Amino acid sequence: MGQHTDANVFGDVQSGGEHIPFANVYLEGTTIGTTTDGTGHYMLIDLPLGKHVLVAKSMGYKASRKEIIVESDKTIEVNFILDQEVMSLDQVVITGTKTFKRRTESPVIVHVLESKNIDAVQACNISEGLKFQPGLRVETDCQTCNYTQLRMNGLGGGYSQILINGRPIFSPLIGLYGMEQIPANMVDRIEVVRGGGSALYGSSAIGGTVNVITHLPDENDYSIGFTSHLINEQSVDNVLNANVTMVSKKRNAGAVLFVNRRYREAYDHPGITLMADGSEKIEKDNYSELPELRNNSFGGNLFFRPRPNQKLEVNFTSLYEYRYGGEMIDKEAHLAKQSEERMHNIFMGGVDYQINFNDDNSSFIAYAAGQITDRRHYTGLYPVRGEYDSDSAFLEAEISHLKDPPYGHTDNSTIQGGMQLNHRIQDFIIGTNVLTAGLEYIVDDIVDSIPHYNYGTNQKTTNKAAFLQSDWQISRAFTFLAGVRADKHNLLDRAIFSPRLSLLYRLRNYTQFRLTWGTGFRAPEAFDADMHIAFAGGGVSRISLDVNLKEERSNSLSGSVNFDMPQEKYIFGFTLEGFYTRLTDAFYLQPVGADDLGEQFVKRNGPGATVKGVTLELRANYNKMAQLEAGFTLQSSLHAEAVENIDGLEAKREFLRSPNDYGYMVLMLFPAPKINISVNSVYTGSMLQAKFSPDESMASNEYRTASSYT
Repeated sequence: MGQHTDANVFGDVQSGGEHIPFANVYLEGTTIGTTTDGTGHYMLIDLPLGKHVLVAKSMGYKASRKEIIVESDKTIEVNFILDQEVMSLDQVVITGTKTFKRRTESPVIVHVLESKNIDAVQACNISEGLKFQPGLRVETDCQTCNYTQLRMNGLGGGYSQILINGRPIFSPLIGLYGMEQIPANMVDRIEVVRGGGSALYGSSAIGGTVNVITHLPDENDYSIGFTSHLINEQSVDNVLNANVTMVSKKRNAGAVLFVNRRYREAYDHPGITLMADGSEKIEKDNYSELPELRNNSFGGNLFFRPRPNQKLEVNFTSLYEYRYGGEMIDKEAHLAKQSEERMHNIFMGGVDYQINFNDDNSSFIAYAAGQITDRRHYTGLYPVRGEYDSDSAFLEAEISHLKDPPYGHTDNSTIQGGMQLNHRIQDFIIGTNVLTAGLEYIVDDIVDSIPHYNYGTNQKTTNKAAFLQSDWQISRAFTFLAGVRADKHNLLDRAIFSPRLSLLYRLRNYTQFRLTWGTGFRAPEAFDADMHIAFAGGGVSRISLDVNLKEERSNSLSGSVNFDMPQEKYIFGFTLEGFYTRLTDAFYLQPVGADDLGEQFVKRNGPGATVKGVTLELRANYNKMAQLEAGFTLQSSLHAEAVENIDGLEAKREFLRSPNDYGYMVLMLFPAPKINISVNSVYTGSMLQAKFSPDESMASNEYRTASSYT
């Protein structure tokens, strides 16, 4: 500090009569601060003279502020009593603006799924946790392998951007299974930004962005947990997890390590069989509805502060998963009548370096992240004698299948690097403006082949990007956010500019109104979630890109009101959000017939589509004894003109597998300290589906409307 004032402050931080270790205590608006020790006490020495605001805060508690007058050669005592945070209404988030902001001050609305909420619904992984977020729907699209996709605001999985610690290393391949592979005990919180307001993150953020933020160490601790589920009194699903957190005495270094092991037995759901006499019989068919899963994962987060204004973070995760679905046999996958087998070995990680300077008004961040995936897989049908014209043809097919079964191999790597500069201008015409500028480069390389099917994909995509943002707090009530991102994708001839604008109006302390507009695009890539259709039902189909295929563009508009009213014994709040997204040149798969290897589809640009709707989120807590969280969405997803989904069937304007209404509810009860009870439910409305049969002599292609369910 350059001088000795001998002006000191000491004290303690408590809550409910107990001291809080490792709470942060600092002078507001400065870099001067410390943390309480293991007994909850702190001391600050040689403080600058004058009037200051001293702040104490700790995760899970409401921050407390006290005005103090610091005088030379005087030591004063300041003690804090923190109230527990019943509902996290104003925690710090980063996803909306790529800078740290309080939720109520962020121009882009950010929803947060905390680790305690993930625990409350007994989620084993992020896929199961994201079901309990407003406007989100996790869809399982294959009965045999159970790959998932995240639908946001009525749009398919290809429109959702999934980040790990702010970095888009979730490749199209990892997106098929990755949400089930990220264990819950790895996650500190998940931040969700719905709609095009998250365009700052790149081309896939049309429907929204999900940022999975892993644990950072803040105290010395360890935990071990075991969860066991019984599926319909038949199949077990066991999860063993452990976390260890370590922090140095000087609090300038730390590490958190986690391990997770899961085993789920395959589950065969009883179905109704129509007997010859017209009666119905409930029986199993020995085919799995939920595949067998074996997951092993471990990883960690580490940080080091070489100086108070510098921070280095390193994170890494290793994932192994085996899944098998289809005919339930104790043999190799290719000996089953029909099956899918997947073995994934994934390693992902990243490093971030940040330095603050210019009296904390400026910061520079450099980062790199990536993932490597090695996948072995099988998808196929064992030849059936009745499907061949002669015994010799069947024997030839059987010999070919046994000699060269359709096993495949996939190599996939994603690497990203970038830098970001933030600068705060304290007196910007009116108010304060935080300017953010950055550069990013990302490359994704995938090689996938199944020699038996004469199938192969070799795709390398690169994207160079630059972004610029102005976060202008005009006054305490008004904040205006403006930003633009430029992307140059190697599959596009020109750079794509994606601007976004957001306006926040804060009415008192408990109401925020937001209006957001943004644009985005999707590049014409061959390998994405659509690739799974290539082997659905044992058929061998291929997807090619139309020679005139161009990028898909979007325009999104959303508006919301967020209200939270805390009282002495209860908290009540709601968020009402309306959204509208217009897609231009929307991608769709056009059936173009079949050849000796199977069905063929061409990815083409359609006439466009519109997705619109409204989402209502409710939350309430009564006297820390009962808490309710619920969300419900009404929406419609329509192509501008009818689109052919399956050759020979009527063209439809409706999006397939897109219900017009869906929602969730979580009720938590706290009857006594350290005891909690949770009841939760997910609702999915009716939706249009297309049933495809590779053999129309056995069953015809048709549209079906799936009933709503809870």
